[in-house]
Amino acid sequence: MLKEFVRPDDGLDKAARKAEANRLQEKLTAQQMSLRDAKLPVIVLVEGWAAAGKGGLINDLISEIDPRFSSVFSADSALKEADRYPFLYPYFNAIPENGKLLFMDSGWMEATVRALLSGELSKKEYRRRILSVNRFERQLRDNGYLLLKLFVNISREEQETRLQALCADEDTSWRVSAYDLWQNEDYGDFRKAYDAFMSETQEVTPWHILDGSKKNLLKYDAFKLLTELIDAGLEAGKYHGAPVEEDFPLIEMPQLKDVDLSVSISEADYKEELKALQKKISRLHNVIYRRRIPFVICYEGWDAAGKGGNIRRLAYPLDPRGFDVYPIASPEPHELARHYLWRFWTRLPRTGHFAIFDRTWYGRVMVERIEGFCTQSDWQRAYNEINEFEEELHDWGAVILKFWIHIDSETQLQRFTLRQNTPEKQWKITDEDWRNREKWPQYEQAVTDMLQKTSTEFAPWYIIESNDKLYARIKVLRIVADAMEKAVGKDKDKK
Repeated sequence: MLKEFVRPDDGLDKAARKAEANRLQEKLTAQQMSLRDAKLPVIVLVEGWAAAGKGGLINDLISEIDPRFSSVFSADSALKEADRYPFLYPYFNAIPENGKLLFMDSGWMEATVRALLSGELSKKEYRRRILSVNRFERQLRDNGYLLLKLFVNISREEQETRLQALCADEDTSWRVSAYDLWQNEDYGDFRKAYDAFMSETQEVTPWHILDGSKKNLLKYDAFKLLTELIDAGLEAGKYHGAPVEEDFPLIEMPQLKDVDLSVSISEADYKEELKALQKKISRLHNVIYRRRIPFVICYEGWDAAGKGGNIRRLAYPLDPRGFDVYPIASPEPHELARHYLWRFWTRLPRTGHFAIFDRTWYGRVMVERIEGFCTQSDWQRAYNEINEFEEELHDWGAVILKFWIHIDSETQLQRFTLRQNTPEKQWKITDEDWRNREKWPQYEQAVTDMLQKTSTEFAPWYIIESNDKLYARIKVLRIVADAMEKAVGKDKDKK
């Protein structure tokens, strides 16, 4: 692939190519406004050899673009966070809003190849990394992103010459790292690894190999590819991918209507067990923090089911420096303008920390589905995308617990009425709550679908019977305490 690469002759002489590159640069400037109006986001991933000219190419591409509608991502930021977050975390964080462009100075390709050749990744982990990349790129495409992947190629001799020139000047020698020199020394190994990565990640978006030996060629080819991609995207309109069904290990879940909600606990037993469980969770949290095991706790449930009180009892024994609670409401404009999972990727816990979500990414297959806030293909596709997301977190090492706080319609009505008639609780009840109640059958079906399609062995759903709020709190604390004990035991076994 790289070894045999020869740039095809386009029949243009140097002067003609320079003039055409300038014309394409002006075209890109005009396209930027069209992208904004069409709300199409664009990601340009620039990979390639050290000293191949990636930084200069990105500088050329952004030189005439309005900086309010574009940004640049550096791979250095990904390396700084690599040991505390999932692999895809920095790349998902960086994705642009609709109508904007992101230029990436290296990304998931360089990070993977570097880790593989340094021995940080086993062959099995590498295979898993390739799967993650292909899923990530498909999710971007299916949610309307335009992605251009470029590899800037130079020969070993050309790279050595450029690195030596940089090292010879005290003002540029700092730009050459030990990694760059290693890459040149083991050029053949890196070339094989780059070839393999590109051949295995063309499933969704093709790679384009560019000749980096001459700057005018590089600039022209990049502008041509980018403007053609944008033209095609503007003509086709924003893409919504069809549903995909992968084979995940699902746990059989009951119909909501079949759940026995009569279970309860006495107040005396509640107080005794609450104290014991909170003490246990507090002790285990210290171990979890020290061993850097991340926890992701998800709460969904009917309005007035008792999520808030449940979360308070769970959060109380946790060290406040080691957890965050995220109340998830309707997305803000900057969140709505990105992939729907973006606002959850950006809230993931660091290793050793807890993230507790009061409502979650499952809004996609509930409220957004029922209220028509996304297309049918969007919410149908989301089941698989969510399973992929959660598997990514599990493979990173996170413990994922998902709670559906369940009550019956009569109990909800009683609690709504109590809130309505109690001045200090009236802030808890809104017109939207009453409107949602009228759609109970639609929501019940949506929740049943959600439980059956997304309760996996690595991210199970637990239905928490909450007609008795005290019973519900104890059940959640039992599940969390057991999961913490198991996580600590597994981590100890690894050591």
